[in-house]
Amino acid sequence: MTSPAAVIVNESSGLGQRPEWLAQVLKENSIEASIHLASKGSDISRLARELYRSGQRTLVAAGGDGTIRAVASAIVDTEANLGILPGGTLNHFARDLKLPLDLAACIQNLRNGVVLCVDVAEVNGYIFLNNSGLGLYPAMVARREKSQVSGLPKWIAMLSASAATLRRFPFLDVRLMAAGQTLERRTPFVFVGNNPYHMEGISFGSRDSVNQGQLCVGIAQYRIGRWGLVRLAVRALFFGISGENDLDVLLTKEVRIMSRRKRVRVSLDGEVARLKTPLEYRVRPGALRVIVPEST
Repeated sequence: MTSPAAVIVNESSGLGQRPEWLAQVLKENSIEASIHLASKGSDISRLARELYRSGQRTLVAAGGDGTIRAVASAIVDTEANLGILPGGTLNHFARDLKLPLDLAACIQNLRNGVVLCVDVAEVNGYIFLNNSGLGLYPAMVARREKSQVSGLPKWIAMLSASAATLRRFPFLDVRLMAAGQTLERRTPFVFVGNNPYHMEGISFGSRDSVNQGQLCVGIAQYRIGRWGLVRLAVRALFFGISGENDLDVLLTKEVRIMSRRKRVRVSLDGEVARLKTPLEYRVRPGALRVIVPEST
């Protein structure tokens, strides 16, 4: 990285509590950067767009997957480069790009890394980097956010929300069109991933690559039930789900999802939006320039 960088920090992240310290660490590592604080996704995206319009061509997202998505959505299909200082709970995107997760190594990567063009996915114009979902997961996230407002820690709030959502076990009636197939399902969830996900073993939920130009779509059968979901999760972790009858998985470049509902909750990298149906998903190959380790 040769040009000055703009570091956009999520105020609620650990780095957001110490912006002066972060600026000092960057300076000590000979990285010229300005620090900018923002509190939520829409503010982060707006700030990133303003910085890009002002001539900034290296934007660094400091925070979790939601923060990274918000910055990335402002600079897809441009010549700007995205740097990442992962500061979230799970850091899925950083892990799948083989980025180091400690701050010192991440800062070194900003200075010594190379630029890789990776895919992004979108639904109805909304960008996501990891995955999107309908049904159970967005319902859980919406409940978790309500619990967090009352002061519960994130993990406790998510466990409480998961239990409450499974008790109700909501279903969606959807028609899914992709890869020359039409599937009609009454289902507890639909999963759409940006590129193929591992569906078994210790690597379950991760990706080997984010530039294969494909969406990974999973849709559960109606009959799966609460305990079926638990069984599916256990089987995926230890045995794999090849040949699993309760889950259809397909790879495609585009997918259309129709529902009787005019709007549905949709998760986007762990955040939730209400989107109009039908949902039009597509992959955008090589649309985002990311600074990654040279060995990636």
